[in-house]
Amino acid sequence: MITKVLLTLCCMALAVSCATARAAENAGKIKTLLFTGGQIHDGKGNGDVVQQALEAAGNFEVTRVQDDMAALTPEKLKPYDLIVFFWTVGEITNEQKDAVLNAVASGKGFVGWHSAADSFRDSPDWKAFIGGHFITHPRYREYQVSVVDESNAITKGMNEFMVRDEQYILDYDPRVTVLCSALWKGKALPVSWTKEWGKGRIFYLALGHDPKACEQDVFQKLLVRGSLWAARREGEIK
Repeated sequence: MITKVLLTLCCMALAVSCATARAAENAGKIKTLLFTGGQIHDGKGNGDVVQQALEAAGNFEVTRVQDDMAALTPEKLKPYDLIVFFWTVGEITNEQKDAVLNAVASGKGFVGWHSAADSFRDSPDWKAFIGGHFITHPRYREYQVSVVDESNAITKGMNEFMVRDEQYILDYDPRVTVLCSALWKGKALPVSWTKEWGKGRIFYLALGHDPKACEQDVFQKLLVRGSLWAARREGEIK
């Protein structure tokens, strides 16, 4: 009996110790909601790669939500400093949409990649929030991306680079700050941009169609840097 009691106490002490260690490890990290899903794209596969990239960066405490729109409520979004978002088409209720838009307007950061500009096609408010929306895309291929704003912390030290990805052709608000662009039919169109939303910051990156595209070093570099910028931690950008 005494042995069982001692064993129980040891297990409880170990659990408390582990919880304390985890809390210490996550102290100061950006509380991040990684929200992925939807149709057409591989939301789970892309989310797996992005989660690994964010956690490897060491700045983020990541909570993952997959294919669960019920997570978009004011109460469930409240604990997070940053929302990283990938969702294709689908529908969003006014309550869910307002939860996200109001959370960012209150000062949270938001990062959307690729199909975040093709989410909820029937919602003009979502298009205004992201800063643009998907029109079409050419074939998956290798193409060149140019940095057009080298003054931003997200793109510092970067110039031109090649990616193998699906190029999103986007209709966008000219008031966004375009960071990178790529040619399509002779016209330079945005690949990434930043914008303000109330007290919050938004970073959008059109790259990242599939897990292979998300595994590219330049994609992960821009995504991590953009996440730090959106969370107002650009001083931690390497």
